Order: sequence, then C-alpha cells, then structure tokens
Amino acid sequence: MSLIGNILWIIFGGLIASLGWLIVGILLCITIIGIPFGLQCFKIAGLILTPFGRHVQVGQFGVGGLIMNILWLLLFGWELFLMHITMAILLAITIIGIPFASQHLKLASLALLPFGAKL
Repeated sequence: MSLIGNILWIIFGGLIASLGWLIVGILLCITIIGIPFGLQCFKIAGLILTPFGRHVQVGQFGVGGLIMNILWLLLFGWELFLMHITMAILLAITIIGIPFASQHLKLASLALLPFGAKL
C-alpha cells in the first residue's frame, strides 16, 4: 500500500516539493554556515519524495542540536511548518486527500525540529 501511496504522492506534487527542498539545500550549502542546514534539507527532501511507510521521531537532540533547532526555527522552520499545516488542512477537506494530509502533518513536525530527528 505504501508503494501506491508514494507513486501517487510523487505524481501529485511530491516530486516538485522534493526538488524545492533540494534546491534550498544546495543554496544553503554554498555558504559554510549554511552547510548543516543544507544537509538537513537533503534529508527532508528524501523523506518528502517517499513519505509513505517511513516514520519520523522528533525530539532526541543534545545541546548542539538544541541550538541548531532554535536557529532553524527562527530562520526557516516556522514558514515551512505553516506551509505543511496549510496543505494538510486543504487536503483534509477532501476525503481522498486525508492520507496526504497525514503525511503533511508528519512533515510539519519535522519542519519545526529537524536536528536530532530519526527517520
């Protein structure tokens, strides 16, 4: 079932979203300071490409991860969180979009605290 969900996800917007995260990751990796953030964007892009059948465990980070998560939240995280929540609400309105909405909720939690998250 996750294979069918991933194929439908890629066809109906997952590929474009994943490419967007990849481009942002490349742009962040241009600067030395942005490399850790860019690497997280690459991990999230891989998850966005095939989210069905994969689980995210958020919240297991040390002091370094806490600082990076705070910087991420202030600079990038809240916009991405709002984007995924908005998409989840719009998709949850339709019955067919409910599985896709649950994937956007998973990605929203990851958009808030990506450092230390286990995929």
